[in-house]
Amino acid sequence: MTIQDDQSSVDPGTITVTGAGWAEAAPDLMLVSIGVECSAASVTAAYAAAGRELDAVGSALHGRGVAPADIRTAGLGVRADLSWRDGEGQKLVGYVASGSLSVRLRDIAGASHTVSEAVQAAGDSVRLNNLQLVLSDDSAVRTQARDAAWQDALRSAGHYAALASASLGRVVSVVEQHPVPGPVPLAGLQRASAHDGPSIEPGVNRVEATVTVTWELHP
Repeated sequence: MTIQDDQSSVDPGTITVTGAGWAEAAPDLMLVSIGVECSAASVTAAYAAAGRELDAVGSALHGRGVAPADIRTAGLGVRADLSWRDGEGQKLVGYVASGSLSVRLRDIAGASHTVSEAVQAAGDSVRLNNLQLVLSDDSAVRTQARDAAWQDALRSAGHYAALASASLGRVVSVVEQHPVPGPVPLAGLQRASAHDGPSIEPGVNRVEATVTVTWELHP
């Protein structure tokens, strides 16, 4: 928590403090990035293999009840697979095609099984890039955080006013800081093929608020 009393930056007869607050809530949405990577001797074969594996992942997700609107193709690509060989230099050994899906899982309790089935569907070609647990709507918890920040600022201002043998008057200005809250990431797995993967513990997400308030200071 950071509190500031910067009377030098405002007109005499005022007091400015910064209050901080936070609130927590359990996440209700998981964002998953899952993809495939397939190697073959030709571009066509690599691309076709990646398409089949990505379709298998999508089918597994649909089979677990994930809505079509919650599955989005996030990337497709093909690159040359080059290898360095002594005496020969760099040689083309084939092609690698990749694709990924961005998925929203709304059933947190069943998310671990959903991810495991999607991973199993593509076998060793699957890439589980990232998992993030977020709040689908943080408006209520953000309001709680703002309330806590305001009360923190008010307590601090009242304390300073008492030390100065003064009292608080009307509010002159209110400026809310806007930190960029990030989702809570889970460790990404580059390769996975087991049907039963690690369990997922959702924990809680913290939303923070910071407000700078200026009051008139009355003798």
